[in-house]
Amino acid sequence: MDIFLRNRNFSIVLLGAILFVPFLGNVHLFDWDEINFAECAREMMLTGDYLRAYMDFQPFWEKPPLFFWMQIASMKIFGINEFAARFPNAICGMVTLLTVFAIGKKLFGERFGMLWVLAFAGSLFPNMYFKSGIIDPWFNLFIFLSLYFFILYHWKRNAYDIQLNKSKLLYALISGVFMGLAILTKGPVAFLIFALTAGAYFVYNRFKFYFSITHVIVFLISAFIVTLFWYGIETIRNGPWFITEFVVYQIRLFSTHDAGQEGFLGYHFVVILIGCFPSSVLAIPSFFKNEVTGKFEKDFKIWMLILFWVVLILFSIVHTKIIHYSSMAWFPVTFMGAYFIHNLLENRLKWKMYLSLVVGTIGYFIAFLFIAFPFLAINIKQLIPYVKDRFAQGNMEANVNWTGFECLIGVFLATLVFFSLKWFKEGKSVQAAIALFSGTGLTIFFAAALIAPKIERYSQGAAIDFYKSKVGEDCYVQVLGFKSYAHIFYTQKQKPDNLNSFDNEWLLNGAIDKPAYFVSKIDRPEDYENKANLKELYKKNGFVFLKRDKPELPALINSPSF
Repeated sequence: MDIFLRNRNFSIVLLGAILFVPFLGNVHLFDWDEINFAECAREMMLTGDYLRAYMDFQPFWEKPPLFFWMQIASMKIFGINEFAARFPNAICGMVTLLTVFAIGKKLFGERFGMLWVLAFAGSLFPNMYFKSGIIDPWFNLFIFLSLYFFILYHWKRNAYDIQLNKSKLLYALISGVFMGLAILTKGPVAFLIFALTAGAYFVYNRFKFYFSITHVIVFLISAFIVTLFWYGIETIRNGPWFITEFVVYQIRLFSTHDAGQEGFLGYHFVVILIGCFPSSVLAIPSFFKNEVTGKFEKDFKIWMLILFWVVLILFSIVHTKIIHYSSMAWFPVTFMGAYFIHNLLENRLKWKMYLSLVVGTIGYFIAFLFIAFPFLAINIKQLIPYVKDRFAQGNMEANVNWTGFECLIGVFLATLVFFSLKWFKEGKSVQAAIALFSGTGLTIFFAAALIAPKIERYSQGAAIDFYKSKVGEDCYVQVLGFKSYAHIFYTQKQKPDNLNSFDNEWLLNGAIDKPAYFVSKIDRPEDYENKANLKELYKKNGFVFLKRDKPELPALINSPSF
């Protein structure tokens, strides 16, 4: 035990490894994003072109390649599979926990650093996303580090009451490097978030934010040099077309719901409140009270508040509404949650009844869902007549083995919520915080092992099984009437020799040179019915599986010539 007490960093890495690594390969990758990114990495490996991303062996300009490179490194070690696709984010989880500990310790002391680790590891979505295969965890970390070192530059430049050993130039340089990495991870929206946050702080500070033009240039040049590792080399090698399409796509994504998802104006507020529970609720008092004593401590809190509002407002305005778009807000939210508990321990704040009400309402509601869901799932076929959506009805027909014991996850969460509220009221804030964050963190841990694989069987299991059955078969596999990347990744598709195969019309009616399989959804009959060339194989769990045989060539063509 001594090593854990002496070496906090070792303990944090071990905590991250326990929470984030197990069960990474326990469930298939989910359409769209997880499969999309893993497939880009796979095709880079197949084509040997590590500078340009491809999807279905055609240029894919939606994302820069840094995360794909991470997945490739993982796939080189673990093989092309679910574990390898998700492992980079497990590493990101460990690095993120080390980061918030180091920053919290530097600014507020070691205890605060550990509280921030607890808040990040023990909040629902922040924990869950480190077990995923999407880009955002690394993207958010790079933006946050860029902003943090820029804050240190600001404090050094304006003589804040904190000991900083590095030069102003070095802080500006490091900030720029991390910004460049963020842009290489997901694109220029990283700089937009950074610039809006710094600009809002500048306005809040009544334009008394002094900086050197030289240092700003250093920041911009360092960020630019990092991005040249892809943007520059790709342009020199292939011309500006690919980069131009990439930039056009980024602009379109902000002005339309190109990703296929819309939502109401308060969508991201609800996502953060529920998804970042319990930190989101514990953070509430920190939005209204300021108990810090040092100038730099107060300033850091202001930066975190501004970052939160910038992210929330920016992505509420954006037409596309996807959960992880506002995930950058998890850094300030978990900070505020840890900050509130820190002030409880410092006797600067008291636990209020409204916090018990909100924590209890959300916590018990989530626990109730985990308790009720297995029993609903056991009897799910009896609920089918009450569901109007035909595809959902088909999903519900999947044969999934629920035991009922999965409800113990919800019982576990409800128990720890109960004791945490009891201990908060009694002033035992450390025990309460450990109980609450452990409850939510371990809930995600057990859900990943016991519930996620079963839910996946409803949503896409039948389709994935079909795709995997076609591995190694000389055929075409395509979807009809819906967007998917699963058929590409799970058939282990190779680069086609016949370019006509990219044309659905040719696959449906043309002179195909090998059998073609199609997958559609049962609620979209117009996409597969009355197609003379298609033969239905079977329907399963909302999906329809069809085949078109290779046309027989005329006998004259097959006969020997004279």
